[in-house]
Amino acid sequence: MGGNIFGELFRVVTFGESQGPALGCVIDGCPAGLEISVEEIASELERRRPVHRNEADIPEILSGIFEGKTLGTPIAILVRNTDCRPQDYENLLNVYRPGHADFTWQAKYCIRDHRGGGRSSGRETLCRVAAGAVAKKFLSGYGIKIQASICEIAGKGAEQAQKIIEEIEAEGNSAGGIVSCLVTGLPAGLGEPVFGKLDARLAAAMLSVGAVKGIEFGAGFAAARMKGSQNNDTPAGKTNNCGGILGGISTGGEIEFRVAFKPPPSIKKNQKALDANGKIVDLAIKGRHDACIVPRALPVIEAMTALTLADLILLHRCTTL
Repeated sequence: MGGNIFGELFRVVTFGESQGPALGCVIDGCPAGLEISVEEIASELERRRPVHRNEADIPEILSGIFEGKTLGTPIAILVRNTDCRPQDYENLLNVYRPGHADFTWQAKYCIRDHRGGGRSSGRETLCRVAAGAVAKKFLSGYGIKIQASICEIAGKGAEQAQKIIEEIEAEGNSAGGIVSCLVTGLPAGLGEPVFGKLDARLAAAMLSVGAVKGIEFGAGFAAARMKGSQNNDTPAGKTNNCGGILGGISTGGEIEFRVAFKPPPSIKKNQKALDANGKIVDLAIKGRHDACIVPRALPVIEAMTALTLADLILLHRCTTL
């Protein structure tokens, strides 16, 4: 199985399954001398902890950090699963859940971990958040800050988010939403033209998150309904329709983008599903599942942004005097 490594110079490989013994990551390429503590990593993981699954998500640093500083060697971080309930998934052994990757994984590999989806589970994102904590600390040395926030949930504003989630969960249903991300302090000149554009790399990073279905920068799709005189950002104006990126290279202004998340497919409502024999069956999904992952997705979006930018910072060092 490929596709488990992210980045070129600041590289991360993640490992582990949702209901397995543990998950974790190995970071390769982080410069030596960076001050980072296990508490800083734990703080980021706390932000993405599940609502219903009772996991402490305590990180263990196995290598690469000595006396609070990175050694320049691979950094291995492990998070043990302590609240697994594989029995909740026994009825899914030969059934493909609607909206999940069950069928496609079976079609590709002829084997799958039916216990919560294995690596296709949203729990895999904790590996990204752990690695992202290190990347964020690296970027802070350059004065670069990343802040994600909720734009909307189920079409409603962030101020109504909690109420909407509670109502939808009471129905046995789920909801998606939109997350915005703002990057400040990024210098001009970051990004490789043509195939290595900054926005292209960020888009790939965001779309690698399982529940993400779309991304737009600056004015986004609204730009298609504008005239050039409206869309162009001018020095005298206050717009950022380009989202801080022109020609795939950072302008030195704020990077702005929004990410759309689909509703979690595991819902308590009865559904029709396909089984391994090609028959349509009735399915009631058991287990502990969040009705909306958008609030927990904020540190994930920040982590993937940080990993992308940390990689580009190192690449920029190699291509400029």
